[in-house]
Amino acid sequence: MKLHHAVLPLALALALPTLANAAPARHGLSPQEMIQLDRYSSPTLSPDGRFLVFSKRVLDPATGKASSSLWLRNLVTRDNVPPHQISPEGWNVNSPAFSPDGRTLYFLSGKSGSSQLYAMPTEGGEPRQLSNFPLDVDGYKLSPNGNQAALAFAVFPECAADLACTKKKLDEVAARKASGVTFDRMFIRHWDTWNDGRLNRVFAAPLGGEGQLTTATLLSGGIHGDIPSKPFGDLSDFAWSPDGKQVAMSVRQANREEPWSTNFDIWLVNADGSGARNLTAANPAWDAGPVFSADGKTLYYRAMKRPGFEADRFGLMAMNLADGKIREIDPQWDRSADGITLSADGGTIYTTASDMGQHPLFAVDVTTGATRKVVGDGSVSSVALAGDTLAISRNSMRSGDVIYTTGTDGHSSLRQITPSAQDMLPNVAWGEYEQFSFTGWNNETVHGYVVKPWNYEAGKQYPVAFLIHGGPQGSFGDGWSYRWNPQTYAGQGYAVVMIDFHGSTGYGQAFTDAISQHWGDRPLEDLKAGWAAAQAKYSFLDGNRACALGASYGGFMAYWIAGNWNQPWKCIVSHDGVFDNFLMGYATEELWFSEWENGGTPYDNPESYQRFNPANYVKNWRAPILIIHGQQDFRIPVEQGIAAFTAAQRRGVESKFLYFPDENHWVLKPANSLLWHTTVNDWLRAHIGK
Repeated sequence: MKLHHAVLPLALALALPTLANAAPARHGLSPQEMIQLDRYSSPTLSPDGRFLVFSKRVLDPATGKASSSLWLRNLVTRDNVPPHQISPEGWNVNSPAFSPDGRTLYFLSGKSGSSQLYAMPTEGGEPRQLSNFPLDVDGYKLSPNGNQAALAFAVFPECAADLACTKKKLDEVAARKASGVTFDRMFIRHWDTWNDGRLNRVFAAPLGGEGQLTTATLLSGGIHGDIPSKPFGDLSDFAWSPDGKQVAMSVRQANREEPWSTNFDIWLVNADGSGARNLTAANPAWDAGPVFSADGKTLYYRAMKRPGFEADRFGLMAMNLADGKIREIDPQWDRSADGITLSADGGTIYTTASDMGQHPLFAVDVTTGATRKVVGDGSVSSVALAGDTLAISRNSMRSGDVIYTTGTDGHSSLRQITPSAQDMLPNVAWGEYEQFSFTGWNNETVHGYVVKPWNYEAGKQYPVAFLIHGGPQGSFGDGWSYRWNPQTYAGQGYAVVMIDFHGSTGYGQAFTDAISQHWGDRPLEDLKAGWAAAQAKYSFLDGNRACALGASYGGFMAYWIAGNWNQPWKCIVSHDGVFDNFLMGYATEELWFSEWENGGTPYDNPESYQRFNPANYVKNWRAPILIIHGQQDFRIPVEQGIAAFTAAQRRGVESKFLYFPDENHWVLKPANSLLWHTTVNDWLRAHIGK
């Protein structure tokens, strides 16, 4: 495979950040430049495919705050009329959607002081505030005829459809003098938020009236669970029937078993909130993403088969709503479908899936299950469809999301709508990269990527950042990240090596499954073999000047390496990693994850938790280690990082602890992100030079 060099040329009229002209000399990507990049998302097509709307997010470097605006591109006029901002200047807006006739654009904004629903003419005009609820509207979805909107709110279940009741209870809690809270079941907290008793629920409200909406009909009241799911769910798990008389939604029961359950079921509910019926009760695993056929007779969705396993393969399913019979559409396709976008004729499902270090867009034939690649290379992150026009967001190791339009045939050229990172940063020299393969655990083929430093010269050797991905069912493939971006290391003059060890996604479900109950042996074997293979293949890698870095599972592996394979590394970085695997089984919030990965609970199967427990190998620590952790990380609580720092300090190992009191499992605030990158780069520079 050849190293990547060029991107599509583009004449763009969108305003580019001033930082693009700040430094005329060629240089590598800096963390500051990455953080300040404009970000493009939410490609949304009008029903006739004439208009494309997308979101542009801009960071104010003075305040560190981001704001989003909506931009419109007339696809018929092509490049004669460039995209222009359609949302009002100074508003912060999100979640665009077109009316069925394409003449009205809906969106959410906090302009009034809370998040509410707005509408404006597609081709320009003043927005009109449609709702004035006492609570924030967290999300919405229009009915097919445009007469109704499903609205997501976080409410107290006992308040039912009375939104003012929830607002009153929140005000009463805020006014209390005592701060103590009593819990009688888990989740007491989830991801980065403590449970205050509210559930995410979906309501319906009519559109088209003169006044502002202040009340709505509760749709999901007969189902005791969160829709959208917490912490990352959205209304892709909600669907209107074509006639608007029913809705389908994927929900997990909020009961005692929720923290160790992955059993999401699809419920069918009448549009007045009555008659809730579980359509997938027979499957104890995850059912997600319902989509109705155009005639309303078939419900498409995605389903896993193994309860308790969050990284099981999602198959594409079709349910006959008349008799309840279910058919798996793609049983022969050994990939996990990310979503469902249905063609107008109902014959094709468009979906993305991890695939050999890429994340392409595929077309799946609904009748035969045959798959074909529509857009390959890089990572497709979102998809919109109108007729034969596709709008996608795609990123790679060379750029964040870029919005394109193309056809559905898989042969049409990509038409670039928004600028890439290269367009916005013309003076940045990017590290060239390529994928390589080698023989790993069980004599199976394993893949990885190597990235050259931005200033690469043939014949020279460069220090190496050896990046280890999290998940563990994840991938460091040809994609972009604002947290772990190989170009920021290449931009500092380092070469980068990344291995998709056993457990990674996109290489078949058996490959993904191989890591469960084997966190410390099979992946480590792959990492060792991959490191040796990379050095043998790429002479510019200086194996005597290398640091290993990872987060989450990668942070676990950083600790595991410190005690079991510390010889090659001049330093180690562990971000929000699992240090004491046994304690993790009790302290994490989503118990299903730890219990699946270790083959049971800590009290039923303690040997499994201790088998690959980094805390048991501290006596072998030698390499200097930088430990990073956030206080609001409830997935891997901060005590894991503190304990690891204590271990290193007590052992006399050179160590530092970077603590973020206001970050969760990720570092999201721009100033904190810059501090993170600065601290990590300083650590690398101190131990492997530049």
